[in-house]
Amino acid sequence: MSSLHVHRNRDIIKNHPCFSEKAHHKFGRIHLPVAPACNIQCKYCKRKYDCANESRPGITSRILTPPEALERVRALVERNERLTVIGIAGPGDPLANDATFEVFRAINREYPELTLCVSTNGLLLRDRLEELMESGVSSLTITINAVIPEIAEKIYSRVSYKGKLYTGREAAECLLHNQWEGLGAAVEAGLIVKVNTVLIPGINDEEVPFVAWFAGKRGAALMNIMPLIPKAGFEHFQRPSPGYLDIMRKKCKKHIPQMTHCRQCRADACGEIGEDKDMELEALFSRLGEVYNEMVV
Repeated sequence: MSSLHVHRNRDIIKNHPCFSEKAHHKFGRIHLPVAPACNIQCKYCKRKYDCANESRPGITSRILTPPEALERVRALVERNERLTVIGIAGPGDPLANDATFEVFRAINREYPELTLCVSTNGLLLRDRLEELMESGVSSLTITINAVIPEIAEKIYSRVSYKGKLYTGREAAECLLHNQWEGLGAAVEAGLIVKVNTVLIPGINDEEVPFVAWFAGKRGAALMNIMPLIPKAGFEHFQRPSPGYLDIMRKKCKKHIPQMTHCRQCRADACGEIGEDKDMELEALFSRLGEVYNEMVV
């Protein structure tokens, strides 16, 4: 990586609330929920739309069209929300949705100073990396929960890749291969990469330090170990305690720096980390739509 890339990446991290603990109290970010389709099924994942009472990944009040997403960004810039990062994190996998690239290209043309960030399972990362970079994306998060297929098989039900549906061991092998290859390619291309890992007691807790080691070796900048939210196929599992989470982070920080301020945000989160302004924005855009309809009539 060139020295120019290194300096640019440091500037991005400094102002990125999801990558820098110092930045998350100073700057805002928004997740644009434009990507409903997903190409894998995690056993802990339960995507749900139109839900105002939950705050977790995979949740959004509604799916935005690309024009609506651009209007939302314009409104936030107009309101001076100290916005520095535009992210797309679902509620499905952004790289499995062409709307992701349409939205990023439009925002990059209009607001080139904003950092564009994507959160992905990594299945299509290598295949669509060039498109991501052409769209202006400079940082990304990959959720990687295992290194070996024996563990991944316990976490993922199925994978759909290039028109073929994989299950069991084949699904695990396909996903892991693409995740790690994609991570290395993204780092080599100059992107800032964070690895998210869901800590699932009894499933991958012994594996998490190996994920940290391998991610650090591949050049990831940061790791975010997130406690399992017991849902779907893992609803009977116990959520890891804060103390256990701290122990795991201490084990992993010798391999890669650890993020500790994650709030496991919704797919339509907005504002500083820890704030939930999504419903406020829904009310704003609803009213804007009413005004527009009144004008047309």
